[in-house]
Amino acid sequence: MTAAALELSGVHKVYRHPVPVTALTGVDLVVGAGEAVAVTGASGAGKSTLLSILGTLERPTSGTVRVAGTDTSALSDARLSAVRSGSLGFVFQRFFLLEHLSVLDNVATGLLYRGVPAAARRERAAEALRQVGLTGRIGHRAGQLSGGERQRVAIARAIVGRPAVLLADEPTGSLDSATGAGIVDLLAALAGPLSGRADPGAPTTVVLITHDTAVAAAMRRQVRLHDGRIVEDTGSPS
Repeated sequence: MTAAALELSGVHKVYRHPVPVTALTGVDLVVGAGEAVAVTGASGAGKSTLLSILGTLERPTSGTVRVAGTDTSALSDARLSAVRSGSLGFVFQRFFLLEHLSVLDNVATGLLYRGVPAAARRERAAEALRQVGLTGRIGHRAGQLSGGERQRVAIARAIVGRPAVLLADEPTGSLDSATGAGIVDLLAALAGPLSGRADPGAPTTVVLITHDTAVAAAMRRQVRLHDGRIVEDTGSPS
């Protein structure tokens, strides 16, 4: 049995203001270490809420969320932040790059609050950029990059901390089809052993949300939401 990287059990999420809105209802989901999972569904199906709860950015109204076996429900905000910092990487549709910084320094900021010395931050940032194929752009400023290159920088920043789980929110939503295909291939390739980790055999888990059926098909597992419920799941950890 593959170890669970993420596990939701009976998760409900209700937003109560200004009027109650149920975003998730009774969600049970186990994502095994090293899986590549696409979460699909129409707008309003609950995809973004599910990703936020998987990433501990939001707490469920009820139910259990486990990250690498740790029940996060009783953790303080400070301990949740430590879980995110140590185990999770995030890639958003908007890149959130610092335009005045070089590509290398943008990626190195992913380690800024971990107590990693400056030289080591830059060394690890260079390695993350090598993994995403941007070694030749290290010295460029973010504003000089194409959309696909900017997304690759965002991915490098997410993996520089060597997270066990990478969560991506519509990572190809603002890209042309050819550039988006390259990003999807990169994300799919990241699932599994990630070179440079402290434990080279430790797998990386990738979970992304998408409206694009081609993007979803590139992931080895698809989970479809409808009205806050999982209505289709093409596989489970084995």
